[in-house]
Amino acid sequence: MNELKGQVAIVTGGSRGVGKGCALQLANAGATVYVSGRSAGVEQTANEVEARGGHGVAVVCDHADDEQVGNLFQQVDREQGRLDILINSAFCDPGISAGRPFWETPLSWYDELLEAGTRGAYVATHFAASRMLAGGRGLVVNVSSLGAAHYFGHVAYGMGKAAVDKLTKDAARELRDHNVTLVSIWPYFVKTETVLDLAEKGAKLPLEGAESQSFVGRGVVALALDPDVHVRTGKPFTSLELAEFYNFRDEDGSLPLGSTVPRRG
Repeated sequence: MNELKGQVAIVTGGSRGVGKGCALQLANAGATVYVSGRSAGVEQTANEVEARGGHGVAVVCDHADDEQVGNLFQQVDREQGRLDILINSAFCDPGISAGRPFWETPLSWYDELLEAGTRGAYVATHFAASRMLAGGRGLVVNVSSLGAAHYFGHVAYGMGKAAVDKLTKDAARELRDHNVTLVSIWPYFVKTETVLDLAEKGAKLPLEGAESQSFVGRGVVALALDPDVHVRTGKPFTSLELAEFYNFRDEDGSLPLGSTVPRRG
């Protein structure tokens, strides 16, 4: 239960969804987790981290604001003096679930979809890199999507996720000789708070075989515990691929239906 005790992680967008699932799985392994995001929900996640045996710190932070992001990393410097893991999960969805084509949606959607998520991942990785270099090691996980390679919801969404994967690949190239590992994870369909709320309102969604919010987090912990994780640097992996590599399952003991989804190309 304490395999990651003493390690320090930042999880952006940790108040909800996949980010929250990652924070709680890191807590199960005993890590210190800084939970950042725009909403006061980060406090709830930090409390749950504590309840699970980790140490949770809530930081209200807009990941579209570089100064606030810099302050987050400076806080970690002051309080911990190290950074081992960064999970880039912050994301802003202006409404892609509505299914409208890009020419019928406001141009502002492009900025909303790419600012906190794509650009936010770049900025956080920028701040994390120097700290991980100083520590001689580190793991950066970018929560990406099948949308990086396949159409999903909106043109700008796919553009943003493809850019996240390119960040993973190119930053890994520059950090390859410094024992800092970067990977992207592609979840399948996740039972987030938003998805479950839509389902309750009657939306027809593929919940059968969907992933829990914790499934990606289990992959993150497996990566963090792998002494040979650096061989995976620069690459995207579906959450299912990580489950197959590391032999873990979802909360109910199952594997999601990601095996039926084209993985790349």
